[in-house]
Amino acid sequence: MRTGRIRGAAAALTVLVCAAGPLATPGEAQAAGPRTLEQVRAEVDGLYRQAEAATGAYDAATQQVDQQQKDLVTLARAVVATQAQLDALTERAGALTRAQYQSGSAALPLAAQLLLSPDPQSFLDDAGVITNSQQAVVTALAQLRTTENELEEYANAATAGWGNLVAEQGKQAAAKTTIEARLARAKALLGSLESQQRAQLQQMDDEAAYRSQMSWLSSSTGSRLGATSGTADAPGARAVRFATAQIGKPYAWGAQGPSAYDCSGLTEMAWAAAGVMIPRTSQEQWAQLPHVPLDELRPGDLIVYYSDASHVALYIGGGAVIQAPRPGHMIDIAGAGSMPILGAVRPG
Repeated sequence: MRTGRIRGAAAALTVLVCAAGPLATPGEAQAAGPRTLEQVRAEVDGLYRQAEAATGAYDAATQQVDQQQKDLVTLARAVVATQAQLDALTERAGALTRAQYQSGSAALPLAAQLLLSPDPQSFLDDAGVITNSQQAVVTALAQLRTTENELEEYANAATAGWGNLVAEQGKQAAAKTTIEARLARAKALLGSLESQQRAQLQQMDDEAAYRSQMSWLSSSTGSRLGATSGTADAPGARAVRFATAQIGKPYAWGAQGPSAYDCSGLTEMAWAAAGVMIPRTSQEQWAQLPHVPLDELRPGDLIVYYSDASHVALYIGGGAVIQAPRPGHMIDIAGAGSMPILGAVRPG
């Protein structure tokens, strides 16, 4: 919401549903009959919110895919290194056994039995015939078996990791399909409107946000926060400066900058610029970061919106936030109370 413009518009605009007249939307006009502009607005808003929630799922799956790919690379390197170690130990054990044979050592039969024994150390302990050369064989065989077990564990972990990666890629693809379907539907609905109707729809959105903000500012919490900018600590101030510099850049789902952001991508990168790493998605930011009472908000805190924590914005003081709103909109300053608030969290 562009607060100054909306406050001016609020005094002059009274948008009535009946003024827009009935509308027909693609694919539904025949089945559902004419629809009002308010109904279209409600559906578009719902579609955007569904897309934003799916964006959270997409971002989380993308993060998991990236991490699992890194884990698999680490496991692959461990498998290669362990296989090389195993080859070296096998050669060493063979060389020790050959040396004993060539020297005519009486331990040769025991060494042969050691190769077949499930527990070489216990076998030789029981026999009471450990010599220096035999002990070298025992040590080599023990290392050999330990390394074989490590190699098997790495291989099992790699197999499981690959399965997890495939599963997360499936979630990622499903979330992307959901996002694209919701955005396409919203675009089709908006495309079915005349330019005057689209302008009315924007006015309705602005009016709704304005009313919500005014209601919040009239509350005890909102009135106190709206009258002061608050005091940010150093990291919070850096996060606010970063977010402020992004104003005017477009929203793009799944984006983390530098040319575009989604809502949680903006808050994540703002705090990264402040030297603090926070979770990727709005849901994770709400679940994992320390909660702070709304009447104790200070610049840099994050306000999380809607019951499903599907939207997040950066509080800048004076009852305002910087946010990446939704597709088709630019990063802007909005009223902190212009959307239903779930709560607030404080990184750092």
